[in-house]
Amino acid sequence: MTLRERMQAEITAAMRSGDSLRRDTLRMAESNIYNGEKRDRRTYSDDDVAGVLAREVKTRRESVEAFRKGSREDLAAKEEAEIAILAAFLPEQLSADQIAALVAEAMAATGAAGPRDMGKVMGWLAPRTRGRADGRLVSQAVGQALAAAAGGAS
Repeated sequence: MTLRERMQAEITAAMRSGDSLRRDTLRMAESNIYNGEKRDRRTYSDDDVAGVLAREVKTRRESVEAFRKGSREDLAAKEEAEIAILAAFLPEQLSADQIAALVAEAMAATGAAGPRDMGKVMGWLAPRTRGRADGRLVSQAVGQALAAAAGGAS
């Protein structure tokens, strides 16, 4: 069963159970997938669908931050509920230790020695972490590791 088929089955189940938040969240994600397919003029693979879902989760995380800054806890809670619904369809997220191990591997593979090599390391990591880790967390880990490597080299 593909990721898209799982989503359709969940939408149907949500409709039958009367879970409007789940139904609407999954329909919105399905709509974004459909629009992306039409724009790109191709059918998305499971990896492409996971990428769209990861973008949806990222957008909602940013919304949660904005709503909290604006003291709108009710809207932040709704966004967090949507994140939980969408995250169920994403691959398991990498832990901080796994991200650190990948960063070390990326630095060794690219020969990175300092902060100037951030682009090389991120380019190597991007396909390996896509949909499995928040880009901001990966970027922070790379920045810290490169700063430590540059500090240790001086």
